[in-house]
Amino acid sequence: MFIIFFRTLFLYILVITAIRIMGKRQIGELHPSELVVTIMISELAAIPMEDTGTPLINGVLPIITLIIAEITLSFITLKSETARTIISGSPSVLIENGKINEKELEKLRFNMDDLMEELRVNNCSNIADVEFAILETSGQLSVIPKSQKRPLTAQDMALSTQYEGMPITVISDGKVNYYNLRKAGFDRKRLAKKLAKLGVKDLSDVFFASLDTQGNLLFHQLKENTKGDKKS
Repeated sequence: MFIIFFRTLFLYILVITAIRIMGKRQIGELHPSELVVTIMISELAAIPMEDTGTPLINGVLPIITLIIAEITLSFITLKSETARTIISGSPSVLIENGKINEKELEKLRFNMDDLMEELRVNNCSNIADVEFAILETSGQLSVIPKSQKRPLTAQDMALSTQYEGMPITVISDGKVNYYNLRKAGFDRKRLAKKLAKLGVKDLSDVFFASLDTQGNLLFHQLKENTKGDKKS
């Protein structure tokens, strides 16, 4: 029983390591070669887990081989555009200059219902509003609306805007992220003082809080689900 437990635990860690080495793509964004390797690794790991009579090396060695092969293939596709096209394919333009590419749809066995569904997923209910629709190698559809249908931006109105950047988390589930705090030029005392102004006595009571690039504290929520979106 302990043998099965430790074999399973070891293979679990090995598979997680293998997936981490392959990169951070989500399942829906995997290229064909990456998807094949993922499926094969899961199958190879299952064999020695189910059958204790199978030597562990029979599952470990093929998994390591696949990892090495995938890393090598990724390096080749990174350096060679020709190899990248052969292995991963190339994007397909389904709508070009507002016109549906019927030949490309037929080639990909992509019917109009599929196309309309993908457009709706991309918040485009009217196909007449689309300038370009491109099916990426990952299987995701990229939609570029016509210029008249794009949201109005500050640049369109010739307005200047301030740099915003990305807020950073300083408290998560009652725990202070000291690395982010130092990065923002804050310390615990200053953070506690700002939260005290908002009625928070103990930092451990805060479920989530962040800082923007201007040094403003965004206090979002207490652990007891006392919600707020206060700013100081």
